[in-house]
Amino acid sequence: MQVMRVAAELPQGLERLVEAAAAEAVRNVGLLVSNWESGAQRFNRDGAALFAVFDGIALAGIGGVRREDTLPEPAMRMHRFYVHPDWRRKGAGRLLAEATITHGLAAAPILTCNAQASPQAGLFWEAMGFVPVDMHRITHIYRI
Repeated sequence: MQVMRVAAELPQGLERLVEAAAAEAVRNVGLLVSNWESGAQRFNRDGAALFAVFDGIALAGIGGVRREDTLPEPAMRMHRFYVHPDWRRKGAGRLLAEATITHGLAAAPILTCNAQASPQAGLFWEAMGFVPVDMHRITHIYRI
């Protein structure tokens, strides 16, 4: 598997992720596409980045990191993460998270996420070193 940074256009195969996420009642991939198409969020400002993980030519997952605007201290937010069910528990999510964590920590010493999309999301972020918190729109924090 290979992680690539998304820059000029969304990756081929994203429609398959949109469909799978919608079937699981996860809205974030659809929001990623609509915000990208409208120009509202392209992960190209203030240290933000969007990454995709591929297994050969198949898109296995997508996720980004952007500035966290709800904390008084500098922080980055894990944002719009989704791994297709066919690639879960096979390392795709870990590779994707490692790329975004590395990128995020280069910009700020604190990372946040909202893992309310599924019961497994919180466990995943905890396995990546995040700690559960009870904050508005933030369920987990990672501090250097």
